[in-house]
Amino acid sequence: MDFSYPAAEKLKSKKIIDLLFTEGKSVSKYPLRLVYVAHDFGEDVPVKMGVSVSKKYFKKAVDRNYYKRVLRECYRLNKHLLIANIDVKYCCMFFYQTNEKLNYTEINEKTIQLFEKFVKTTQEKKDSK
Repeated sequence: MDFSYPAAEKLKSKKIIDLLFTEGKSVSKYPLRLVYVAHDFGEDVPVKMGVSVSKKYFKKAVDRNYYKRVLRECYRLNKHLLIANIDVKYCCMFFYQTNEKLNYTEINEKTIQLFEKFVKTTQEKKDSK
């Protein structure tokens, strides 16, 4: 398994981020939310992921940056759950949506549950077609 998070997997395109917010679908597992859209971005990676922590919940940049690091780390260690179970390319945005200061292990558990829920949702859509 590859536990890296290379630059090619990072979601940076303004156009795709705008597309996520206009046409994207969402799955949640409190306090995390994953907004996703199937999109062929032309690169050889199955998922492009961005992370975000709202200024509404954490006023200090230090706190926002800490939780963004934790979200990136959780994605990096658990992305195999996504990659092994999807066959379409996705762009995703990963949000931390509470002002509660959860520790790393709690966030990691929620990330695993969220990714499993995402895979289940995308599998159901594929099966219904």
